[in-house]
Amino acid sequence: MNQIEKRIENIVEVLDSKKAENIEIFNLAGANYMADVVIIANSLGGKHTFALQDYLKEALKPKGESFLYIDLSDDWLVVDLGDIIIHVMSEEYREKYNIEEFLNELLAKKEKK
Repeated sequence: MNQIEKRIENIVEVLDSKKAENIEIFNLAGANYMADVVIIANSLGGKHTFALQDYLKEALKPKGESFLYIDLSDDWLVVDLGDIIIHVMSEEYREKYNIEEFLNELLAKKEKK
């Protein structure tokens, strides 16, 4: 397992163990996107979103992750780790913004190359 795969595994493990739902991983390396990997998950609501941010920091900082940017509201958490971006959203926001559609379009363009 390479370094980025281990990092992804660590992130997914935290999200899964803390009850995040519908976790998806998008490998965008070579897709001309700002990050190589995007991880999307659902939170159970506002307090859960805030708690997931804390859990991610507590678990990942000791493993050497650098949190370059965090944007947090009740409905959406964005964590920028440089080459990995994590989105944790309420179910309503995830349906509304449908980031998966955009990311899948990027993946389709990448595969055509």
